[in-house]
Amino acid sequence: MSDDFSARLNLPYLAAGQMQKHLTLNTVLTRLDALLQTAVVSRKTAIQPADASDGDLYILPGEAEGSVWAGRPAGTLMRFEGGGWTTVTTPDGMIACVLDEVVVVVRAHAGWIALGQRLGEVQGLTRLGLGTSADEANSLAAKINAALFTARGEEEGGDGDLRLTLNKATAGDVLSLLFQSGYAARAELGLIGDDDLSLKACDDAGTWRSVWRVDRATGRIGFDQGAVRRETTLFTSDDDYALPAWARWVEATCVGGGGGGAAGLAGPAGAPRLGGGG
Repeated sequence: MSDDFSARLNLPYLAAGQMQKHLTLNTVLTRLDALLQTAVVSRKTAIQPADASDGDLYILPGEAEGSVWAGRPAGTLMRFEGGGWTTVTTPDGMIACVLDEVVVVVRAHAGWIALGQRLGEVQGLTRLGLGTSADEANSLAAKINAALFTARGEEEGGDGDLRLTLNKATAGDVLSLLFQSGYAARAELGLIGDDDLSLKACDDAGTWRSVWRVDRATGRIGFDQGAVRRETTLFTSDDDYALPAWARWVEATCVGGGGGGAAGLAGPAGAPRLGGGG
């Protein structure tokens, strides 16, 4: 332990019998002003700004330029005050808000990292919004374009499986996935008011219709609106017919027309004579 500086923040101590103690005290207060509730202007600015304001803090990126910034390691915290730049000692675990990115970073041995990387575990949250705001009705809300869930392999301490478990309190409750278009309901899949898996569809008028249901006791599926697909192909001349992949049987109806009758047989008047068959 140093007799001249504090262990973590490197703040200078006042010495017994020291002259002009206010200078040392002001140095401590200036450094604390940078270290407490640290707000950094940017961590991307590579050229030393000429119009910095007193108190401005910058985290230097790699290969920073300027009379004072040049040659300093990436991640150095710089403070401007009184017309000059000074470096600020940043202990491990220091938290800073980066104003131009609206993110919070933490000082680690490897540099400044995102707060989430350092936390490791977050418990007891009541609301979480990703790209949007969660509310009382939607404790978890996400406004994103894609999401990925992937299993943790054995080499990472997992078993390679991935199972999402959704649970409801009682059989009479609803456990479902509700599909919407423009926030208008279009379909619902799940355990909807009972314990049988079912699918329902909704038209533009808001009318729901049951599509199918799986009886959990027997595993049999029933289609409320029917499940037979029919397609009619009309041939008016000779042609080839390709059986669709979905077809399970073919029903053929043949309609034919007879030919015209031939002239009647010749014979004497009054005698019966037959004409040609059609």
